[in-house]
Amino acid sequence: MSIAIKALIMFLAVQVVIAAVNFALPPDMSKAQKASAVALDRNGVWLRALPVDDGRWRIRADLQRTDKSFVRHLLKVEDERFYLHHGVDPVALIRAFSSNVQAGSVVSGGSTITMQTARLLSPKDRTYLSKLIEVLRAVQLEARYSKHEILSIYLTLAPYGGNLEGVRAASLSYFGHEPESLTIGEQALLIALPQAPEARRPDRHPKAALNARNEVLLRLQDKGAITPAVSQEAMEEPLVTRRAAFPALAWHAAGRLARQARGLEATVITTIDAPLQARLEALARQTAVTQGLNSSVAIMVIDIKTRAVRASVGSGGLDRAGGWIDMMQRIRSPGSSLKPFIYGIGFEDGVIAPETRLMDAPTRFGDYQPENFDRVFHGEVSAKDALVNSLNVPAVAVLNRIGAEGFSSRLEGAGIQLIRPKAGLKDAGLALALGGAGIKLADLASLYAALGDNGVVKPLAWTEAAARLRPYQSGSRLMTADAAQKTLAILRETPAPAGRLSGALMKSGGRSAYKTGTSYGYRDALAVGVAGGHAILVWTGRPDGGARADMTGRDAAAPLLFDVVDQLQAPAQLPNVLTPDRPPEALKEMKTVSAGPVILFPPDGSTVFVEVAARTSDGAFTLKRGLKLSARGKGLQWYVNGEALPRADGAPLWSPAQEGFYDVAVVDEQDRARHVKVRVKAVD
Repeated sequence: MSIAIKALIMFLAVQVVIAAVNFALPPDMSKAQKASAVALDRNGVWLRALPVDDGRWRIRADLQRTDKSFVRHLLKVEDERFYLHHGVDPVALIRAFSSNVQAGSVVSGGSTITMQTARLLSPKDRTYLSKLIEVLRAVQLEARYSKHEILSIYLTLAPYGGNLEGVRAASLSYFGHEPESLTIGEQALLIALPQAPEARRPDRHPKAALNARNEVLLRLQDKGAITPAVSQEAMEEPLVTRRAAFPALAWHAAGRLARQARGLEATVITTIDAPLQARLEALARQTAVTQGLNSSVAIMVIDIKTRAVRASVGSGGLDRAGGWIDMMQRIRSPGSSLKPFIYGIGFEDGVIAPETRLMDAPTRFGDYQPENFDRVFHGEVSAKDALVNSLNVPAVAVLNRIGAEGFSSRLEGAGIQLIRPKAGLKDAGLALALGGAGIKLADLASLYAALGDNGVVKPLAWTEAAARLRPYQSGSRLMTADAAQKTLAILRETPAPAGRLSGALMKSGGRSAYKTGTSYGYRDALAVGVAGGHAILVWTGRPDGGARADMTGRDAAAPLLFDVVDQLQAPAQLPNVLTPDRPPEALKEMKTVSAGPVILFPPDGSTVFVEVAARTSDGAFTLKRGLKLSARGKGLQWYVNGEALPRADGAPLWSPAQEGFYDVAVVDEQDRARHVKVRVKAVD
């Protein structure tokens, strides 16, 4: 047998052994598969995330939404031949081993990104045996995953100090934004931190963090990744010295949906509209504070067509009594807010019509004798007037005719459960008309959405995927379209709170159809209605069910309902990921503008994006088109970093040759100057 054949057999035998070991002892990927569940709003705005084990924030990296230059610089520093090797870089290992022998200690590991990923998946003591295991695991990872996937796993698991894991968690906590766009200084800090996350934490060891960041900048400069000027500018960037809290919008609903989304992807696109949610949370908090120490507020807004929940405010604030409780998912008394459905079913059954005359007078129904809220009776009234004025005796009379048990069964058949005050109580009772049974507030909002959808009840949609299906689902019919429309027409005649009109909707010719409700002891004050294609529910009360003095649905909830309707017409405005706790430096005081030129573009402190036509090896570039500078004044001359730009008859063009920070100035014919500081960011 020839030597070549023996060598081939030996090679195949080794391959078989490697394949067997690879199959029998695969890398443990459980850590990579567990990430913080994240709830996003309908447009991808961050609402809330949940930590993983031990309170660690491990947010799955998204390379499509990570600054491309950061990824290039990371590989330049940590693994320059990442796309060339198969998990192990022999050149780097030999160089590291030689450096360690010369130093007499471990000063360099020679680990590739893949080897570091293997170590993050299964941490071990730093020994040569551990290094050998990392090598084997790195080869296994390269055989199983693409370079893109390995890099994504690394940027998900990399430690950044404390309980932060992954580049997204670090960027959000240290810089207050996603890593979609990072300054060179921010990039350098994120590259430096994983190598010594605790020793370099900027919130605890700012000096060590600053030195590590600047060392990375010098390495990038030495490798030709950035110019000396860019490196110097980055070193002058202020270093963050504290961590910020993660966003927590729609805290209750987003938390519940994030928990349901736990899994491999761990991200759920909700139906929540973040700008609207933010505005309503502010309204809820303001109202809760106004109504007393132990009061809370809950608000829900539903898009009737899709049943998408656009806003769900569970309380008046986490720092208030019972603020951690999501009141929208709690069972409360509806007060009189079920009356429209009693009349609607009465219209459908032919028991009454809107103009049917009903008697509002002291009446006993068996052993039950209801009274009006103001203890005043009005004699003969129409069904329409009885509903508009929320008279109790006529509503109980109509419920008595259609049957309390039948009414309760109609609701339950549509998926709306009424909770009776005593377990096992056989008869639903006529007190249903006045709030004598409990109902989950979200279900009550769903009922009013059905009223606005011709009497058809459909499940609420909490995710965008579910919302896309709702218009095509049949749902459960609670009442006929004619009965629902008659009921809505009556509710539109309900008087607005004193001095209040739904201004935006009145201008467009619409009018809110709504009903208030007040439970026994003023424990619950409700206003629920339909306006502008939305169903809206507002609740105020005490989460512990305690009584409040004189807090009726009309006085305590209806004005807030009208505020919510107005907010539905407000222009959309995405909230910041994190709310700043102090004004920008330029807005600490209002300054008088002196005479002289005024720069219109670029604005001071802005980031200007330019489109690159070509790049050179030293990091410089040429642009597809220059930036048109604009200012008000006479005889203007422009300067960039002290160098004059050529004069032009029209708008002068500025073509920066590299990314970085620039001082742009304009001088008028009287030598009066204006300066702005801008940052240039390139887009390939």
